[in-house]
Amino acid sequence: MLVKSYSAAVQGVDSRTITVEVNAGGTVAAGKLNYFLVGLPDNAVKEGYQRIEAAIKNIGLEFPRLKLVVNLAPADLRKEGSAYDLPIALAILAATRQIDESKLKDYLILGELSLDGSLRPVRGVLPIAIQARKEKYKGIIVPSANALEAAIVQQIDVIGVDHLQDAVAFIQGEKEIAPVRFDTREEFNFQLCKNDRDFCDVRGQENIKRALEIAAAGGHNVILIGPPGAGKTMLAQRLPGILPPLTINEALETTKIHSVAGILPSKGGLVSIRPFRSPHHTVSDVALVGGGSNPSPGEISLAHNGVLFLDELPEFKRTVLEVLRQPMEERKVTISRARVSVDYPSSFMLIASMNPCPCGFHNHPEKECVCGPGVVKKYLSRISGPLLDRIDLHVEVTPVSSDELLQRSQGQETSADIRERVMRARELQRLRYEQLQDIHSNAMIGSNRIHEFCEVSSAGMTLLKTAMNKLQLSARAYDRILKVARTIADLAGTEDIRIEHLAEAIHYRSLDREGWAG
Repeated sequence: MLVKSYSAAVQGVDSRTITVEVNAGGTVAAGKLNYFLVGLPDNAVKEGYQRIEAAIKNIGLEFPRLKLVVNLAPADLRKEGSAYDLPIALAILAATRQIDESKLKDYLILGELSLDGSLRPVRGVLPIAIQARKEKYKGIIVPSANALEAAIVQQIDVIGVDHLQDAVAFIQGEKEIAPVRFDTREEFNFQLCKNDRDFCDVRGQENIKRALEIAAAGGHNVILIGPPGAGKTMLAQRLPGILPPLTINEALETTKIHSVAGILPSKGGLVSIRPFRSPHHTVSDVALVGGGSNPSPGEISLAHNGVLFLDELPEFKRTVLEVLRQPMEERKVTISRARVSVDYPSSFMLIASMNPCPCGFHNHPEKECVCGPGVVKKYLSRISGPLLDRIDLHVEVTPVSSDELLQRSQGQETSADIRERVMRARELQRLRYEQLQDIHSNAMIGSNRIHEFCEVSSAGMTLLKTAMNKLQLSARAYDRILKVARTIADLAGTEDIRIEHLAEAIHYRSLDREGWAG
């Protein structure tokens, strides 16, 4: 007897429906195999046979000595992981007439079986639930641990089961299981802007706070340069608290990536706080951008719609830093293998920090740098020009004086105060770029459109020319200065870019000055 059940495979952050076909029939000679699995399964899928057989027997049903042929269609798509255990088990039971097959066509089914029949959670449930709704399935049957994640998708029934016995009883109509409900907006509003790190904890550093406010308002990349203990890491960790809250669509997109990566909390639910990823400087290029034999998202995709913080930037391997260049420009990363090519979104803000030299005290107001001649330039050259070209703000962080450090924090601006100004600036940008699909913030303006949105008066152009000549700014600084000036004007609530906005933007191009490194 031929029976079909339905599951899904994850590709990138999307999914494809998989038809599980089971044909049961024919005798098997003693000592011969009775189970044949085809359709490009990997080892995890093949090993499922042992789990399925034990689970079926341990719930009191039979695993007959009939010839069983299981086909996972389409046959040219590689099947990976343990999520096919449950749909294969139910299809085998239906093909051997132990359960009714009528309900199998209405649901996408996935789950990993234990030997006793209990179900373990699997990865990538959210994109599969989206696929179920798109193809108009009645619902999706998943392990209870994945139910909340799947329930983010509305208009389908999410059936959470803890055991193979429960799934069998539901398919047979012997047990009613209420669909899991999830109020996306309520959960989203509850978690909104939840961040225990606040800018009011920071003593002094008003100029750095201002720079980070500009970066948050325009989505700009930032590099913080300063001696050890100046507060670079502390300031960077507080940046997510002043970013605008995630929209519902951004939260869904971010949750999909985290679901595929398998790093959602055990209770599932919606990612409603902007991600903050801080990989160690020993990270590999594959771990950073994604990949592997079974492509999975890397740190830059996990930071999508959030912040990627690279502490001690020159200590990262050169090859690791260079792979950042294309994703920063295109805001997505394509991972190509011989048989498959997947796209992962990677629209993130890069916040980097570094010491100005190996000893850390170059340009320090009090301590003397002990690095030899040319060492500072050599240290800075670890970061390539093309990568620096993609960083809009270069901010010098100076140590906080003892008087500022010991004073009370009364009257300090909170992250909520700064976030209000940032959100007003972002709203101006939303209205300005609402007709353009590829631009959502000032940082995304391409060179071909920069003069359309960043008009400068003749006095402003004179200032720019003077700055480029006298401060010996590189040519690549020109576009960045205009984008940052546009953001400063938005924070000020003015449509035109004024001279004072340009002057402040020029101030944030330290590393483009040829004499900066001595």
